[in-house]
Amino acid sequence: MMLLKTSLRSFFAHKGRMVLSLIAVVLSVAFVSGTLVFSNTATSTFDRLFASTASDIAVQPAKTGLDGEDDDDRPAGKTATVPADAVERVAAIAGVKQALGQVFVSNAVLVNPVTNKAIGPTGGAPTLTGNWTDTPRNSVEITSGHVPQGADQVVLDADTAEKAKLGLGDKIRVITATNGTHEFTLAGIATFKTTNPGAALAFLDTPTAQKDLLGKAEYTSVEAFGDGSRTNEQLKADALGKLGGGFQVKTAAEQKEENSKSVGSFLNFMKYAMLGFAGISLLVGGFLIINTFSMLVAQRTREIGLLRAIGGSRRQVNRSVLVEALILGVLGSTLGLGAGLGLAVGLIGLMNAVGMNLDAGDLQIGLNVPVAAYAVGIVITVLAAWIPARRASRIAPMAALRDHGTPAEARSNVVRTIAGLVLTAGGGGLLVLAATADKAATGGQYLGLGVLLTLIGFVVLGPLLATTVVRVLGAALPAVFGPSGKLAQRNAMRSPRRTGATAAALMIGLALVIGASVFTSSVIKSTNQQIDKSVGADYVISSSQGIVNPDMVKAAAGTPGLAHVTEHKSLPALLSLPDGGTFKKHVSAVSATFGDDFRLEVKSGSVESLKQGSLAVGEEFATEQKLKVGDTVKVDYGNGHTQSVPVGAVLGKGDSLFAGATFIGIDTLAKAVPAADMPLDVQIYGKAAAGADVTKTLGALENSLKDYPQLKVRDQAGYKELVQEQVNTLLYMIYGLLGLAIVVAVLGVVNTLALSVVERTREIGLLRAIGLSRRQLRRMIRLESVVIALFGAVLGTGLGLAWGITGQQVLKEQGLATLSVPTGTIAVTLIASVVIGLVAALVPAFRAGRMNVLAAIATD
Repeated sequence: MMLLKTSLRSFFAHKGRMVLSLIAVVLSVAFVSGTLVFSNTATSTFDRLFASTASDIAVQPAKTGLDGEDDDDRPAGKTATVPADAVERVAAIAGVKQALGQVFVSNAVLVNPVTNKAIGPTGGAPTLTGNWTDTPRNSVEITSGHVPQGADQVVLDADTAEKAKLGLGDKIRVITATNGTHEFTLAGIATFKTTNPGAALAFLDTPTAQKDLLGKAEYTSVEAFGDGSRTNEQLKADALGKLGGGFQVKTAAEQKEENSKSVGSFLNFMKYAMLGFAGISLLVGGFLIINTFSMLVAQRTREIGLLRAIGGSRRQVNRSVLVEALILGVLGSTLGLGAGLGLAVGLIGLMNAVGMNLDAGDLQIGLNVPVAAYAVGIVITVLAAWIPARRASRIAPMAALRDHGTPAEARSNVVRTIAGLVLTAGGGGLLVLAATADKAATGGQYLGLGVLLTLIGFVVLGPLLATTVVRVLGAALPAVFGPSGKLAQRNAMRSPRRTGATAAALMIGLALVIGASVFTSSVIKSTNQQIDKSVGADYVISSSQGIVNPDMVKAAAGTPGLAHVTEHKSLPALLSLPDGGTFKKHVSAVSATFGDDFRLEVKSGSVESLKQGSLAVGEEFATEQKLKVGDTVKVDYGNGHTQSVPVGAVLGKGDSLFAGATFIGIDTLAKAVPAADMPLDVQIYGKAAAGADVTKTLGALENSLKDYPQLKVRDQAGYKELVQEQVNTLLYMIYGLLGLAIVVAVLGVVNTLALSVVERTREIGLLRAIGLSRRQLRRMIRLESVVIALFGAVLGTGLGLAWGITGQQVLKEQGLATLSVPTGTIAVTLIASVVIGLVAALVPAFRAGRMNVLAAIATD
C-alpha cells in the first residue's frame, strides 16, 4: 500500500511532465482501437447484408480450374452460365418452395447519355447489371416508379441515381461486354433495405437481361428458397444429385462466407496497413516514454536515495517506477480507446464519402477492442519504463544522497557498442546479400531482415553516435550564434543516451519516408526509360473495366491517320513442358503487329516468330525449366482446347512492362480456341500512319471512342503520367500514415526539451545571473532542439538511402533497372527537420525564458 501511495504521489507530482508521453500512448492506442472498431463495424454490416439476402441454396456454373484447383480460370470478359431448364429441375426438388433464374454481370458499363459519363463506382465496389426478380430476400425494394416492364426499361438503385442526378424518365445507356450498346428509360428507383456496399445496381426484365447481357436464354445462377421441411445441406445434396456435373451448389452459409471473404480482402488491407503504422507509432512512442522516465528518475535521484536509505529495497524502487508507468498506460489506454471510437466514426464517414454506406450509430465494439487497447497501451508503456526503472533501482543510496547523479556505466557502454556494431554490421551484410541475390524472392527476405537489424543497430548505437555527429552538426553554432550556440552544442552532447533516444524516434519515421521515396522514384524513372526504350506504339487504349470489346476495337481501327491497332488478350493456360512438368500461367495473345509496337529485349530467337505460330517465354522461366528455342510446349486453354507450339523466343530480363510474360499470336490461338470462347482484349495499342500528325491523330482516336467513356486513350507522355500517378498514390498514402509516427517523434523532442529545462532549472538561473539574456537563453534551447532533430534526420536519411537503394537492386532484374535518388525530397526532409526542431522548442524555450532568476538558483 505504501508503494502504491508513493507511486501515486510521484505520478501526480509530475503529471505535467508526463502529458506528452500520455499523448503518444493515446495516439497509438486510438489507431489500434479505431481500426478494430471500424473493421468490426464494417464486417458486421456486410455480414448482416449477406445473411439477410442469401438464398437457401444457389446453383452456379462449376469453376474451371486448369490445374485441378477450385479456381475460376475463365478468360477475360466471358460470363459463365447455367441452362434455363436448371430452374425447373431445382424447383422440382423436394423441400424447394421457390426457384428463380438470376442474371447478374459485372462487366457492363452504365452511362448517362446527357453527360456521356459512366455512372457508378470508379473502383472497388462493382457495377452489377441483371434481371429484376421478386425473391423472399431482395436486397432492395422499389421506392419510386415500378419494376422494369419491357425491353426498354431499367431500374436503378437510389444511391447511384442520386449521385448521377438521374430521375424517372431519364435515359441510361448500357454498354455490354459482348452484346453491343443498348439504351433504356429509367422506370423505377430501388432503395437498399440494409446497407449499400457501394455497388451500383441496374435491373432489366428477365428476357431483356438474358438477350442483352448474355446473348442467350440462360442464367448466371439459380436461387432457391426452401419451405422449411429440409435443411440447406439436404437441399444442396439433392440439387447436386439431380443436376449432375457442371454445377456447384452453395448453401446460404457458404454464400455468406464467400461474399464476406471477398469484402474482407479489401477491409483487411486497410486494417493491417493501419495497424502496421500504429505499430510504428508505438515504437516511436516507446522512445518518448523511455526518455520521460529516464529524466524523471534522474531528477528524483536524491528522493530515490532517501527511499533506499530508510529501508526501501531495489525491488520496491523498481516497482515504484513501474507502477507510475502502469498508471500512465491505463490512463492513456482509456483515453485512447475513446479517441479510437472517434477515429472509427471518421473512417466510416470516409467510406461513406466514397459510396460505402455504414451506420456510425451502430459501432461494433467487440471484446477484442478494449483487450487490444489496454494490452497495447499498458504493455508498451511498462516495457518502455522498465529500462529507467531498472536503472533507478541500481542507484546506490549514498551516491544518490551526495546528488552527484548516477555513476558512469562504462561497462554498459562497452556492451552497447559491441551489440550495436554487431547488429549494424549484420544488417549491413544482409543488405549487401539482398542487393546481390540472384532471385528477387531471396533478396526480399534478406532485405526485410537487413532493415530490421540495421534499424535496431542504429537505435543501439544512437547514444554513441550522438557525441561525434552532434559535434560535427553543431560545429558552426559557436561561430554563428556565439555563447548560445556553444551552450546548445554542449547541451545536446551532455547526455548522449537521451539525445540518441530522442533522435531515434524521428530517425525511424524519416528513414521510412526516404526509403519509400528512393524506391518509388526509381520505379518511375525505370518505367519511363522502359517506355522510351520499348514502346513503339503511339497510343495505349485501356478500360476501367479491364476489357475492350470488339465494337471498341472496330471503332479505334477506323480512326483516320491510324496505321494499325494491335490487340492484347490475356487468358489462363496450363503449359506442359518437355520434361513432363506443368505450370499454370497467364498467356498474352497479341496481334501480328505487336513486334512493331514494342521493342522487347530478346535473349534468343526472335519476336517475329510469333507470326509463325511460336511461343515467347521469359528468360527466368526458361532458365528454371531448362527451356530453349525449338522446344515444344503443349498449351491447354481449358474446355478441351489444346495445341502444341514451339518456343520461338526467350525474352530477356529487366522489362518492367511485360516482366515474365508469355506471348502467343492471336492467329495461333484462334486455331485452338473458337471465336465463342476467345477472350476479350485487355488493352489495345495504336500506331499513327507514316507522316500523320501524332497529336491530331490522338484527338481523332479519342473522338472515335467518345461513345465509350470507360476507355482512356493515352499517348506515351500520358502513359508515363499514369505510372507516376499510380506510384504517387501509394507514396502519398505512406507519407500520410507515417505522419503519425513523425508527430509522435516531434512530441518526443518537445518532451525531452521540456523535461531538460526543468532538470536544468538551477543551471539556467546561474546562466541568467552571469549575463545570459532571455533571448540568448531561448535561442540556446531552440538551437539544441534543431541539432537533435538534424541528428535524427541525418541518421534517418542514411538508413532510408540504404534501404531504398537495396530495394531497387533487389528488383533490378524485374524491370527496376535505374536507381533514382530524390535529392529534392532529401533536401526538403533536412529542412523540415530544422523546422521540426524550431517548432518543438517553442514552448520549452518560452517557459525557460520566463523563469525567475533568483527562484531558479534557489531550486533544490
